[in-house]
Amino acid sequence: MQDEPNLAVQILRSAFHFASLPFSWPAAALRRGRGILGERDLSAERAKFDTRKWTPELLKHLDWRRFEETCASYFELQGFTTRVTLSTSGGPADIGLCAAGADTPSILLHCKAWDAYRVGIKPLLALRAAMTAAGIGEGLLVSSSRYTQEAAAFAAKENIKLVDGVTLLGKLEELPPDQALTLLKFATQGDFLTPTCPACSIKMISRKSTQGGRKYWGCVNYPRCKQTFFGSAPA
Repeated sequence: MQDEPNLAVQILRSAFHFASLPFSWPAAALRRGRGILGERDLSAERAKFDTRKWTPELLKHLDWRRFEETCASYFELQGFTTRVTLSTSGGPADIGLCAAGADTPSILLHCKAWDAYRVGIKPLLALRAAMTAAGIGEGLLVSSSRYTQEAAAFAAKENIKLVDGVTLLGKLEELPPDQALTLLKFATQGDFLTPTCPACSIKMISRKSTQGGRKYWGCVNYPRCKQTFFGSAPA
């Protein structure tokens, strides 16, 4: 695990004149991810979405890393400070939420980007293990998808709150207009559609399988890195 500085905080700080926002993400990695898609291709993909407002389709297609950044930024706007630890194994970031005036997190946040299937118990088991390791008693899982009944039952027993896509969209729409707009601009800047490689923290590229011709996202560092995604955004 490692802590890294982030671009999101710089945007939010300049927009709202906050004295200090501790939220940190790998700005260098975001810079390395730019330019993989051509400007024309990127513009064509962006044109498919209304980036002037939050919509279910926009949340559904956000790159998983951008989704994490956006969720954590949302909670900073709610008055929390964040302690972000990135996974070195491709798992979700551990995002500790510190209440106003507190030095240590009281809630551990994990984020799960959209999936065609309902979110099951596996991400909750990972969050519960992370809560135990960090000594944090309350968990929060935010997803743009929906949850299975098994996941909901487990969360209720383990002091984990679940936020699904419909609820998240409502929370974003309830933000003051200036905050909602700034967060939206951050979420949709640059290439917000192409998945980020979990292992290398760089944008992936479109590939096609040799058998069947199915399109998928692959890491630019292949064959050294064999991470792949069959995501919702067209490859």
